[in-house]
Amino acid sequence: MDFSDKVVLVTGGSRGIGRAICQQFAQHGARVVVHYNRNLAAAEATKAALAGEKHHIAKAEMSDPVDLERLVAEVVAMYGRIDILVNNAGIYEEHPLAEVSFSDWQAAWHNTLAVNLVGVANLCYLVGRQMIGQGYGRIVNVSSRGAFRGEPTAPAYGASKAGLNAMSQSLAKYLAPHNIFVGVVAPGFVETDMAEELLAGEAGAAIRGQSPLNRVATPDEVAYPVLFLAAEGTQFLTGAIIDVNGASYLRS
Repeated sequence: MDFSDKVVLVTGGSRGIGRAICQQFAQHGARVVVHYNRNLAAAEATKAALAGEKHHIAKAEMSDPVDLERLVAEVVAMYGRIDILVNNAGIYEEHPLAEVSFSDWQAAWHNTLAVNLVGVANLCYLVGRQMIGQGYGRIVNVSSRGAFRGEPTAPAYGASKAGLNAMSQSLAKYLAPHNIFVGVVAPGFVETDMAEELLAGEAGAAIRGQSPLNRVATPDEVAYPVLFLAAEGTQFLTGAIIDVNGASYLRS
């Protein structure tokens, strides 16, 4: 797990799982680019907490392809390359079919797919082209348990993550001859700021009870397999999807 002098771009790196990923990469010697969209203060706090030097903060809207082109150009101009891309940024919008208007239903699908799937695909293209040129790269995409078990009140989210899994495996097959390897980490519930209110409420006990460990994951427990897939020696795992859900959902 030595990432000395590797340049790592982590989308959604300012909080939660993204922050833990940034911190663990920095602890293992990487130069980390903390991507954010709106919360500059959180991104600055994450960067300030990183071990080592030569880290960077970069802003971009995941659903805007022009903004993503600018982001990649900015990082390459600063470091000369991107060695590892971690697509962690994503959105979750509830839109239960019987309870929302048709226009709200369409908006939820459009917004969710634009960020969680199309935005990630665009960034994989932009960074993947650069990685092909340098003959090396690692891409790790953060998916979700919801890709497999379904998301009844947020079907666009579940569909976006299922699509992300399929896209990642397609890219793993295409990019392997270029010495670029692609993996996926699929967490269940995670103890983040976004989930804090839900976990503290009436549903918290039931959510924790979904796992035989009777808890949810910590951000660090999700970050570790991300680093594992990005490390040297895991090339033959390309295309793999690692579940990090505490046995709350098992598949074979």
